[in-house]
Amino acid sequence: MMCKRLRLCLAVALWSNLAVSAPAQTSSENQAAQYAEAGQQALIAGRYADAQTNFEKLAKLAPQVAEVHATLAAIYFKQREFESAVREDRTAQKLKPSLPRLDSLLGLSLSELGQLAEALPHLERGFKDSSDSESRRMCGLQLLRTYTGLNRDADAVETALTLNKLYPDDPEVLYHTGRIYGNFAYVTMEKLHDKAPNSIWMIEAQGEANESQKDYDSAIVAFNHVLLIDPRRPGIHYKLGRVYLARFHESQRPEDQDAAAREFSAELALDPANGNAGYELANLNATRGKPDDAIQQYQAVLEHYPDFEEALVGLGGVELESQKPADAIPLLERATHLKPEDEVAWYRLAQADRATGNRAGQAKAIEAFTRLHSSTPVTLRKPDADDAITPQQLGKDAETTAPQ
Repeated sequence: MMCKRLRLCLAVALWSNLAVSAPAQTSSENQAAQYAEAGQQALIAGRYADAQTNFEKLAKLAPQVAEVHATLAAIYFKQREFESAVREDRTAQKLKPSLPRLDSLLGLSLSELGQLAEALPHLERGFKDSSDSESRRMCGLQLLRTYTGLNRDADAVETALTLNKLYPDDPEVLYHTGRIYGNFAYVTMEKLHDKAPNSIWMIEAQGEANESQKDYDSAIVAFNHVLLIDPRRPGIHYKLGRVYLARFHESQRPEDQDAAAREFSAELALDPANGNAGYELANLNATRGKPDDAIQQYQAVLEHYPDFEEALVGLGGVELESQKPADAIPLLERATHLKPEDEVAWYRLAQADRATGNRAGQAKAIEAFTRLHSSTPVTLRKPDADDAITPQQLGKDAETTAPQ
């Protein structure tokens, strides 16, 4: 699990604590100094086999120097000789317990050997107390593996959350924490199935699972079952609408689009403040050639949620199609302020500026759109989360050309 760069950092950091500085007064001491120098140069150059050979010889000549054993432990760890790493680490700890990183390295080595219970306290201390960012990161990643192996899923999730805060842009951290979250979700759903297989929560979870697998027919059955148990359960009509909408996009059957509109309206009847349902209904009205209804619905959403960026872009688009570009401009300008990376907002703003004769605004919007569109030339934008709303889309005329 540990990356090469971090293992090298640990090895070099441990080397910095090596102190064989006695005056060379005998041939043995001269030889020890030569091994130390050669080992150090091999470490710096990344020649770990050579470094290992020299430090093994040095350990025979200077068996009471803790730093030599500590450096050997780091070299063995890098060479994946974990049993030898554990042996040298423990030798160094006996000789000089105050040496830094020894406890963390011992935990890492034991974990690699599969001795998870023994590794755990060392890794926990290293992750909690280490002042070295690289060592702490390594301990955290190994803690994920250790907690999972010990079936301590909640602790693994807690560690994953901390890792994400400490290293938010680290690809390795993101990969392993993502797996932890997925595993925890699976385990939790399995427990729900075991403890309450016929509960409304389990039926709703089955509907969501079917939806994620694009088994839309089964998802519709499950969500309707939920409504039979609790007709006023919030969010279920919205989920049904999303399923019908997804099935429409695959089948293009008008009845699915009609069913989606009915479900979104039913959700709004239960909860008029459900912005997502209102937004989806407005989108459907716009798509089905009902601009007045779309405008009214978008405006209702924005009264509750004035910073609903996709609704601003949607309403701006309908105003454009209704030949009211002046009304579209403030909506689209606010959208680009809220979400500067939204290429659809910039595209529609360029159209609106052109229609009103604002050449400077048009040029700025075209530049922003072109930059965004060329860096991510995909017109179909995917929702960011399972319950995300349908994003606004570029028209076919924008797929290959910028607004003129």
